[in-house]
Amino acid sequence: MDLGLKEKIVLVAAASQGLGKATALEFAKEGAHVAICGRNLENLAAAKNEITQVGTGTVFTVQGDLSIEKDRENILESILNNYGHIDILVCNTGGPPSGNFDSFSMEDWNTTYQSLLASTVSLIKGVLPGMKNQGWGRIISITSISAKQPIENLLLSNSMRAAVVGLMKTLANDLGKYNITVNNIMPGYTKTNRLLSLIEKNPSMNNLTKEIPLQRFGSPEEFAATVVFMASTRASYITGTSLAVDGGWIKNIL
Repeated sequence: MDLGLKEKIVLVAAASQGLGKATALEFAKEGAHVAICGRNLENLAAAKNEITQVGTGTVFTVQGDLSIEKDRENILESILNNYGHIDILVCNTGGPPSGNFDSFSMEDWNTTYQSLLASTVSLIKGVLPGMKNQGWGRIISITSISAKQPIENLLLSNSMRAAVVGLMKTLANDLGKYNITVNNIMPGYTKTNRLLSLIEKNPSMNNLTKEIPLQRFGSPEEFAATVVFMASTRASYITGTSLAVDGGWIKNIL
C-alpha cells in the first residue's frame, strides 16, 4: 500500500530514542525526509545514523529541550531554515514523574505544563503557517492512555495529557477547512527502554499484561506503524480522534 509519504517533510519531536525514534524510522522507510530533535547529542547522532540506513530521504537533527521556550524556537527555526516548511508534525515528549497530588510543587506543575502542553502549542504555531499556505498538513500528538483512562499515581500525566487532547480536538474543528488533520495517538504499555527499566526495578510490573486483552506489551514498531498510517494520504478522512494503541487495555466503549 502506497501511503503517499515519499518526499514529505516530517518533524518528529523527542525522537532520539523510544517511541519517537521508532516513529521516525517508520517515516524514513516510507521515503520521507525526517527532522528529529532531542536533548542528548550522542543519542541524536546514533538515531540519525540508524534512520539514514533505512530510508531514502534526508535526516536532519537539532539538539534542544522541548520544555524550554528558547530551545523550541531554535528547533523550529533550524528545521524551517533547512526545509522551508513541514508537512507532518508529530508532537512527542518524555513522560512526567509519577506521584500523587501531595508529591508535587507548583514548579513540578509548571515544568510539566512547559514540557507537555506548551511544547505542543509552540510546535503547532511554528508549522501551521506553512500547512495553511499549501492546503495540506498532518498534526499528530503522541499522548497516553492516561488521557482517556487515568492511571493511578500518574497525576501529572493524567492532567496535562488530557489538556493536550482537548487542544487537539479543538484544532481539528478549526483546521479542517485547510485540509489539515489533527489527531492523538495514545500508546499503552509498550516495550521501550523506559518500561523495561521500570520492570527491572519492579518485576511485579510484568503482571500488567494480565490487564491487557492481548496478554502482552506492545512493540515500538507496532505503535510507530499506527502513527505513520494516520499521517498518510490513506487516512485523509480521519481527524479529531484519539486512537489507543494499547492491546485493548482501555475499558470504555468509546
